[in-house]
Amino acid sequence: MKPLKDTEIRGNWATVLLTTDKNGIIDFTKLNDEIDVLIESKPNGIYSNGTACEFYSQTEDEFFSISELLASKCENANLPFQIGVSHMSPQVSLKRLETIRHLKPGAVQLILPDWYPVTHSESVVFLEKMAEAADGLSLVLYNPPHAKKNLLPGDWKLLKEQIPTLMGVKVADNNSDLNWYESLKDNTAGLSVFIPGHNIITGISYGAHGAYSNMACLNPFAAQKWYELMKTDMNSALELEERIKIFMNTLIKPFIVNHNYSPQACDRFMAILGGWADVGSKLRWPYRSIPSDLADIYRVNAKKIIPEFFISN
Repeated sequence: MKPLKDTEIRGNWATVLLTTDKNGIIDFTKLNDEIDVLIESKPNGIYSNGTACEFYSQTEDEFFSISELLASKCENANLPFQIGVSHMSPQVSLKRLETIRHLKPGAVQLILPDWYPVTHSESVVFLEKMAEAADGLSLVLYNPPHAKKNLLPGDWKLLKEQIPTLMGVKVADNNSDLNWYESLKDNTAGLSVFIPGHNIITGISYGAHGAYSNMACLNPFAAQKWYELMKTDMNSALELEERIKIFMNTLIKPFIVNHNYSPQACDRFMAILGGWADVGSKLRWPYRSIPSDLADIYRVNAKKIIPEFFISN
């Protein structure tokens, strides 16, 4: 697949969730089936080895097997895909990139080195080396809220000026902060800006370009249908977004804020709620998993708020 331009990194992208058994061991049969369902949902693209795929926990053999499986299936389906090469260690991240570049993803996702906050010049040095190793592949920088170095739109612009193959950024937005969206206008030339999936409709209307979607964890078919709805009925899409925010704020966010579960635990629990694939209930050691026996209770309330995400496909 040819490298993706910023104008091609758009819309609703589904994430690969790591599929595990009761002991947190990767189940590749389940992973194969999960990717098939994701492809069937016809997203704008699929990516692997983000947070939901627990990239930080994989051995290098596991990393390559996951990447190779996704690449093969997406190539056969003629569906854009990206591979995350992120790791807290820049050396490991570089090695991962060198390992998978022959798979020709449309882009590779990566994080900045994450043990100690990097300076701007260190960020440039890191990205220059990664861009050189990518050998023409496009780069997408993932900068989540918990990153040691949080970047603002002006920082993206400076990095883009020095790293031409940087084509996208994956960041947290703030839908109540119109100044943040206003700053996109002057700082994102040549960059595609991806925000959290539950904000995708408002975000795109304000100037973002898409989402690596947490809502696809709940139901990839419904997430894509919601995104497509925006093109024909913006009012209905916004109304659904308001209910999605209620779902997130009342049923999912408390797991993080009140009970200290990780975002990947919430992604996995949402997939269990949606029931569209057998991803297993266990995160890999040492992270805690949300008890799966809560799913039946939470599903009743979720269906009342966003029934669209619980309709059979």
